[in-house]
Amino acid sequence: MDSFQAGDPLYLKRRVKGCSLEVHPTERALVVQYEVEATVLGELGNPMVGERKECQKIIRLKSLNAHTDTSSLARKIVEECQLIHSSKLREVEQLLFYLQNRKQSNDDDKEKSRISPRDFTPCAGVEDEVATINSIDEYVELLYEDIQEKIRGAALIFQLARNPDNLEELIQNETVLGALARVLREDWKQSVDLAMTIIYVFFCFSSFSQFHGHVTHFKIGALCMNIIEHELKRYDLWQDELQKKRKAYEEFSENPNLRKEHEKSFRKYQSLLTKQEQLLRVALCLLLNLAEDPRTELKMRNKNIVHTLVKILDRDDEKLLVVVVSFLKKLSIFLENKNDMAETFAVEKLSRLVPCDHEELLSTNLRLLLNLSFDTSLRGQMVHAGLLPKVSSLLADEAQRQLCMCILYHISMDDRFKSMFADTGCIPQLMKMVFDCGEKKMDVELISLCINLAANKSNAKVICEGNGLKMLMKRAVKLKDVLVTKMIRNLSQHSGPTKSLFLEHVGDLASQISEEEEAEEFVIECLGTLANLTIADLDWALVLEEYNLVPYLKERLKPGSAEDDLILEVVIMIGTVSMDDSCAAMLAKSGIIPALIELLNAQQEDDEFVCQIIFVFYQMVFHEATRDVIVKDTQAPAYLMDLMHDNNAEIRKVCNNTLDIIAEYDEELGKKIQNEKFRLYNCQWLDMVENRPMDEAGQPFLYGEDGEPFIGDRDILERPDLFYSDDGVISADGAISPEFYTDIQDGELGQTGYMSSLSEQFVPAGRPVRPDKQAVYNYNAASR
Repeated sequence: MDSFQAGDPLYLKRRVKGCSLEVHPTERALVVQYEVEATVLGELGNPMVGERKECQKIIRLKSLNAHTDTSSLARKIVEECQLIHSSKLREVEQLLFYLQNRKQSNDDDKEKSRISPRDFTPCAGVEDEVATINSIDEYVELLYEDIQEKIRGAALIFQLARNPDNLEELIQNETVLGALARVLREDWKQSVDLAMTIIYVFFCFSSFSQFHGHVTHFKIGALCMNIIEHELKRYDLWQDELQKKRKAYEEFSENPNLRKEHEKSFRKYQSLLTKQEQLLRVALCLLLNLAEDPRTELKMRNKNIVHTLVKILDRDDEKLLVVVVSFLKKLSIFLENKNDMAETFAVEKLSRLVPCDHEELLSTNLRLLLNLSFDTSLRGQMVHAGLLPKVSSLLADEAQRQLCMCILYHISMDDRFKSMFADTGCIPQLMKMVFDCGEKKMDVELISLCINLAANKSNAKVICEGNGLKMLMKRAVKLKDVLVTKMIRNLSQHSGPTKSLFLEHVGDLASQISEEEEAEEFVIECLGTLANLTIADLDWALVLEEYNLVPYLKERLKPGSAEDDLILEVVIMIGTVSMDDSCAAMLAKSGIIPALIELLNAQQEDDEFVCQIIFVFYQMVFHEATRDVIVKDTQAPAYLMDLMHDNNAEIRKVCNNTLDIIAEYDEELGKKIQNEKFRLYNCQWLDMVENRPMDEAGQPFLYGEDGEPFIGDRDILERPDLFYSDDGVISADGAISPEFYTDIQDGELGQTGYMSSLSEQFVPAGRPVRPDKQAVYNYNAASR
């Protein structure tokens, strides 16, 4: 093309054809691809020589943002760019709309390019001198002169290295990198400018992976580590010296000389600090590039790179901090580096930078904190460093919102910190974001965080304030949103005013259960929410009748009729409604109890099912209307007596309480239950005796602490203190009283040393207390 442009324009014909448009892969810009056809014409206008060349033009759109009018901007682009035909106006507008809504990438390549060779200002004295690749040998010769000449030679070589087209040729000249590496190794302490310029040259090579081997060959990475360590020590000395002069000035403030000396020292300190931070910045960027190789990164870690980087976090230079935080983010994906950051309390220093005005620094910092937030102990450090309210305040920033929600989600996983969210402005902002979604699909990060927060009572109160619960119910029912319904279910588990708010929504939930077209996951959450509503004012009999739920519940109790999770929720629901007399009678008449026994047989290896079914039996034996059905018409008592031997403590507990009530009601069964309890206690006693520790002679320990035998030389039958009085276990006639069996509770002794009565520990007040939820849902699977 250049040869054509230099000729006589009368004989040159140029034509542009094949124009196409696309968006830039990383920047907010349009790329215009076109082909230039150039033809040299003869004197008579005949084509003599022709050539085609593919070209592209990049139209950068720095002002494009979420509020830009894309239609107006598209018209302006078409008018000003002659390469784009007016017929492509609609296409330009569509591409602009895509760019406007595209999330800007922030990957590692972008992070490594945070410093560019073009950012560097040449040293004084060589600004106007233009370097040429043909004079490279002369520049190398300058590296053997004095310091100033070495700086000049390095600066001229750097001018060449800034152009990527020259790097291949510089690599082929074996003396260039060798001479630079030698000068850096020998003279870096003598001049910061010299060290910085040479490191910039090697940084240009490190920006391309194919040249990493040449950089590591001269051990530039290790040398940079030494330079950084030395500069940090110098910084500490500067700080100490400045502190001494400040203290002297403050003590003798009337002395004008001390004031001038302090001001002079401070100006010098600032000048030195500016240069040092530029040196640290380029050295760390070079190391960050070389750290692409895991083996090189491991060598850096062995030289305490994490401690060095954390120490630099105290600086205020934002450009330097961007590089440092980017480096830490890259290192944080390895366990050893993460542990080093925990030891050096990096989180406390990072919290100082949240929030900050530098958008790139803030974003990179949040990404690093997100990596660290996977660790439980580091999440604790974040909370103690005050990051919870800081990160919550950033939810209003759309650019950082997703990162903030991910960090807050990790913190919300820990029960220790859930309640702290109620004291921040986090929950109102989250609720606003939920309602702003309308009928659109909600971000999984947002709803996951809300589900976690709803599990805390204080948070639930804030969530339900105003029309919070009503709006959530409206969305859940209208869109059949499983995750929102899961959040509502967590809200329903808290006692007090929050649970009372659900009274007006019982119908909405119940109407979703019997509809066959509903997804099982959605029905499971609706059932779980209703099962949590243990409200005294709620007429469950009316709910069951109005929504015809009894046939549905009975049908779902059949093994294999649905997924186990749904069947389990049905059992829990039955346990909740059974606290009402009329509901219990309605369920008993419908034949649900035999269905429960059939399900118990089918799911006898599943502790969750067994415990919940037994709890239904426990609820029903309270009511006269259902007690006869349980005791006389079913084999439930036999199953309960069998389950007294179960390995699961919660199952044994509910069994014993249920059997105690049956024993009081039915005398014949009461005797069987007492005999079974005695047999169980006997087995436990014999097992304990068999497993008692033995003394050195192989005999059981029958002696007290003083070495005297417990029985002494007397006959055991002559020990009246071993017998019990009238209020003890053994009655006056020497027979064991029936109350002794009643006091047995799974081998657990009460305060008196004997096994306390279950009926005393488990007295129902209104609705019988259900076994602890954690116990119900988190059994350790134990084989029976």
